[in-house]
Amino acid sequence: MKTSEIREITVADLKERIEAERVNLRSQKLNHAVSPVENPSTIKKARRDIARMLTILRQKENLS
Repeated sequence: MKTSEIREITVADLKERIEAERVNLRSQKLNHAVSPVENPSTIKKARRDIARMLTILRQKENLS
């Protein structure tokens, strides 16, 4: 997800999206532990997307 797309999301929706992505990341890690994922870079991408969303969330909260 691009930074410009994340900035358009409201704070409440962003919090919900972060939680959903965290659940998705946990399930990906669990699946990868059981049997290797075909493309392990998806785990890296998910982790970075969560970090990007958290950064923008903090910026929005500090502005309010």
